[in-house]
Amino acid sequence: MCKSEAAAFGYPCEDHKVTTEDGYILSLKRIPHGRFDTNSTNNTRQPVLLFHGLMVDGVSWLLGTPKQSLGFLLADGGFDVWFANTRGTNTSRNHTSLSPKDPAYWNWTWDEIAAYDLPSVLELVYNHTGGQKVHYIGHSLGTLIILAAFSEHKVLHLVRSAVLLCPIAYLSRTKSKLTRLAAEIFLAEAFHFLGYHEFNPVGPVAHEILIQVCGNPEIDCYDLFSAVAGPDCCLNTSTTCAFLQHAPQSTSIKNLVHLSQMVRHQGIRRYDYGNAKDNMKHYNQPRPPLYNLSSIPTHVPMFLTHGGQDFLGDVPDTRHLLRTLVRSHDSDNIEVLYVPDYAHADFVIGFNAPQLVYAPMVDFFQRH
Repeated sequence: MCKSEAAAFGYPCEDHKVTTEDGYILSLKRIPHGRFDTNSTNNTRQPVLLFHGLMVDGVSWLLGTPKQSLGFLLADGGFDVWFANTRGTNTSRNHTSLSPKDPAYWNWTWDEIAAYDLPSVLELVYNHTGGQKVHYIGHSLGTLIILAAFSEHKVLHLVRSAVLLCPIAYLSRTKSKLTRLAAEIFLAEAFHFLGYHEFNPVGPVAHEILIQVCGNPEIDCYDLFSAVAGPDCCLNTSTTCAFLQHAPQSTSIKNLVHLSQMVRHQGIRRYDYGNAKDNMKHYNQPRPPLYNLSSIPTHVPMFLTHGGQDFLGDVPDTRHLLRTLVRSHDSDNIEVLYVPDYAHADFVIGFNAPQLVYAPMVDFFQRH
C-alpha cells in the first residue's frame, strides 16, 4: 500500500506491526500527515483508524485520487491516519506459531477480530500517538466488530468517536438473493465440513461455491459484487479496476459460517458450534451469547451512514439497528446520514463520497 498508493501521490507512509493476544501478527499502515505538511513532528494531529470490511484490506481506503480517497483526504485535512489489516489478509498472514497452510490458522470468525485484532490495533495507535483517543471509522464488517466491542464495554477508553459506514449488525432481512440462498442451503457449512478452512475469493473453493449458487435462475451472477452488496451508483472505471485488482482477500470459511448464521437467525450472537455440548464447552451455556447492542453506552459519539441500495446493510436491518441505538442514545452524540442512491461500495470508493459523506463526517469529528 505504501509504495503503490501513498508514495505514488507523494504521501509519507509507515509500516507497523502488532501481535494479537492469540498470536496473529498484523500489519498497520500509517500516513502521519498530508503531502504538503512538512511539520511531521506535530503531535496535535488527532489519530484516525480506518478498519476495512470483509474480503478487502486497508488499501481499499486509497484506491482513488487524493481528492477522492478518504485516507488521503483525512491526512490532508490534518489527521494522523492509520489503516488496519485484519488477520488473513495479504499483509497480515503471519503468526507466532502457525502458517496459513495450517487449518488451525483459520480457526476464527469476526468474534476473534472483535476480541483480539480490534483492541490490539487500537492500543498500538493510542500508545504511538501519546495516549490520544482515536477516531474510529469502520466499513461493513469493520462496523460489526466495533459494535460488538462497545456492547461489552470494551475499547471505550481508546475511542474518541466512531463512524459506521454501512453498519452491519442484523442480517436476517438482507436483499441479496445470492447471500440468502448460500445461507439457506448451508453452503459455507458444507465446505467447512469437507475440511476447507481458507476462503480465497478467487480460489477453487469460491469457484465451487459459485457453481452451486449460480445455477439458480433467480441469482444474477453476471455482476457478482452487485448481487452480494447492491448496485452501486457512483463508481468510476479506474477506481473499480483498482478495487478489483487489490480487493479479493482471504477470510476463513468459519467466518462465512458465522455470517450465514446471522442471515438465518435474528439477533447478533457469537459463533454457534451447532450443538449444546460444544456451545457449553466454549460458552458455558447451550446457546451462543448475544451481543446486546442496547447496552452500548449512550455517551459514545457515533456517526452512522447507510444507503438505500445496499443489499448487505439493507434498510430494514439498518433501521432495526438504528432503533436499538438512537432510542436511548444522547441526542448530541449520535448522527445518522441516509444516502438513497448509495450501495455498499459507494461509501468507500464512490466519486461523490467526499461531498456527500466525508465532509459531514469530518464536521462530526471536529465537534467531538
